[in-house]
Amino acid sequence: MLWWTHQKLRTSKPQARLELVERLASEGDPKSIGLLILVLKDPDAEVRCAAAKALVAFKDRRAAAPLIEMLKDTVALARAAASESLGRLGDPLAIDCLVPLLRDQDQIVRAVAARSLQRLGWRPATDVQKIHQILALGNLQMLLTIGSEAVEPLLELMRYGPPNKQLAAVRTLGQIKDPRLTRSMLEALEKDSPAVRIAALDNLERIADPTTYSAVIKLLKDPNSGVRAGAVDTAARCGGRRAVPELVAVLADTFWDVRRAAAKALGSLGDPAAVPGLCDLVNDPDHDVREAVIGALGKLGDQRAVVPIVSALMDVERTVRNLAHSTLRKLDPNWERSEQVRAALPSIQSALAHPDYWVRYSARQLLEQLRLDAVQITEQVKSPEVETEFVAPHVALPALADLLFDRDRDLRVAAATALGRLRERAAESVLAAALRDADLAVQRAAQMALAALN
Repeated sequence: MLWWTHQKLRTSKPQARLELVERLASEGDPKSIGLLILVLKDPDAEVRCAAAKALVAFKDRRAAAPLIEMLKDTVALARAAASESLGRLGDPLAIDCLVPLLRDQDQIVRAVAARSLQRLGWRPATDVQKIHQILALGNLQMLLTIGSEAVEPLLELMRYGPPNKQLAAVRTLGQIKDPRLTRSMLEALEKDSPAVRIAALDNLERIADPTTYSAVIKLLKDPNSGVRAGAVDTAARCGGRRAVPELVAVLADTFWDVRRAAAKALGSLGDPAAVPGLCDLVNDPDHDVREAVIGALGKLGDQRAVVPIVSALMDVERTVRNLAHSTLRKLDPNWERSEQVRAALPSIQSALAHPDYWVRYSARQLLEQLRLDAVQITEQVKSPEVETEFVAPHVALPALADLLFDRDRDLRVAAATALGRLRERAAESVLAAALRDADLAVQRAAQMALAALN
């Protein structure tokens, strides 16, 4: 029967040979061991791998020597199969032959050899062997206990390993204090993987070496937005204020995260040259960017930012409005009295027709605030000899009157309340009409407003 099987193994069809090997493995006949050892030299790598795997089931050490010979196979998959089978056979004679495979050119072979050596109870005898074992197993954090001696193997992995291993190598290198780090990170900036470039930028940001600046700013135009954002932070750290012109240009980036990073970086650098560019971005489409811009302008403390930030008081996002309020107080406690802000009245009035409720509400509140401050200023500077009273009509009165008939019930309530606070006698007629509103809350707000006028 075995003779007939041997003849079948000579077929020219690899699939037929593979099926025979699998059948021999399932039958578990010890007499098949010799045939399976012969198959280890099959011309097809997949058949050789199947034979190596099948021999493990027999737990016969006669298979060790042929499997050791198979470690020299030109096909990486076959070397890996032989390595795994030797580890499962448990023959310690295989250890000396498996150790060199920790430096095999194929990552899978290295990993399989390392696991098999662990099964066989092997322990590295030198730091070099330990380094190669760790690299093969992929637990690069263990290299931190070795220190500078691990740098060269990590550099080799960074240069020639697959992208995921390159990334792990760059991250591990960043945790080792070694003078070669800067040069190696500049080299990593040229890698194809965006994740590797970002990791290298993180390390360079921490080092903050001014000599790396020229290489870093090139990545401000990287095709990957994550790399560009990382380059912003690193350029600010490595270049300081000389990075401002480059970072101002980045404020026009197409991706919000890059614009936000640039705004934050410019705020931290403290250069007033960044103010005009940041002011242009106060109305950015992304609210995270708007917050970063306002925060940066607050850090810079430049009065030129007051008027642009006033527009943010009517932002659709509550967090932006709140930040704008606190930033304006920081820039100028008396910003409402600025003549520059008066020039913004037309844009504030136009916001009263905005489709978003909170924009309309914020605009109305802002107009009221500016009007009351104008009255206070006039009363303060009025000469004692002047007997006439300041009675200029409120600029928001027509818009608020229109809002009393808005479809939004909350907006009608707010408009009635605001008219009451304005103390404008000209509002009596429209407030009287609001007493007939279908909503009881609007009626009550109108009643209170009329009471305030009398």
